[in-house]
Amino acid sequence: MAEIINLRQARKKRGRDDRRRAADENAARHGRSAADKAREAAEEALARRRLDGHRRDEGDPGSDGPSGTDE
Repeated sequence: MAEIINLRQARKKRGRDDRRRAADENAARHGRSAADKAREAAEEALARRRLDGHRRDEGDPGSDGPSGTDE
């Protein structure tokens, strides 16, 4: 005997499957995973901290910056 199916439920399931497939294709084409985004943000923050750590203040006496009063 054939299995009885609810046509309304089958139609909704097919629609969900189609939308999920399309979303997966778009994610593969355009998206990045949350882990990739977090890793990239952490690398950017680390680079910014390293750059700020090498910055000299303009008011330091040993600075050769534009605030010198040697003129």
